[in-house]
Amino acid sequence: MSEENDQIISVQGLTTRFGDHVVHEDLDLEVRRGEILAIIGGSGSGKSVLVNAILGLFEPHSGTIEIFGKEMSNASDRLAVDRRIVVMFQHGALFSSLTVQQNVEAPLIEHAELRGEWLKRVALMKIGLVGLEAEVARQQPTELSGGMSKRVSVARALALDPELLFLDEPTSGLDPIGAAEFDQLIRTLTDTLGLTVVMITHDLDSLYSICDRAAVVADRKIVEIASIPELEQSGHPWIKDFFAGRAKRAKERNC
Repeated sequence: MSEENDQIISVQGLTTRFGDHVVHEDLDLEVRRGEILAIIGGSGSGKSVLVNAILGLFEPHSGTIEIFGKEMSNASDRLAVDRRIVVMFQHGALFSSLTVQQNVEAPLIEHAELRGEWLKRVALMKIGLVGLEAEVARQQPTELSGGMSKRVSVARALALDPELLFLDEPTSGLDPIGAAEFDQLIRTLTDTLGLTVVMITHDLDSLYSICDRAAVVADRKIVEIASIPELEQSGHPWIKDFFAGRAKRAKERNC
């Protein structure tokens, strides 16, 4: 497989601005097929803005964004790509009035037009896929722990068998054990299902335990994109500060 075909996402020369405020300037990014890529950077560096631009939630000032080789400024190409992408928001965004099963069924009803017994079977299969027991399907989101709620969100995200998954601070709000279990779930699903994952995170444990590479947003650009061991050797001031001290402890926990 060629290097070009290995690229799921290609961002070239991206500039985003809101009024006089320039968030990104001539930013480049590439995401490889099958990897878990973390996007890291300081508060206000533009991590979420970058992901929103990739998802087409607003029109960037300039630059090109390609996903699966399709140019995202083309409406018909974007429509074809949208079905292959899913986003899991930081707080899960489950429908509080629906059961777990109904939450997972929702995208299947809307986009796959499944009904009846097949709808139930597929929903229960997705719930089992994320490590939850079948009886959880009858529960309401308010009855779930934080970790269970995030697993249900993943089950719903996987309902339509996407190829590309975006995660926003996925371990936020979880205790260390729950966060580690969730990280391993994402790693297992990526390896088993052939997913490509892009995740915004500040969690060093996640970086060391499951991420193949990290892209660092600073100075309005991606200043470095590399494996975690390579980033540890970086001379960039923000990267040095980010990994200083904490990195050793996180590495020891994940050895």
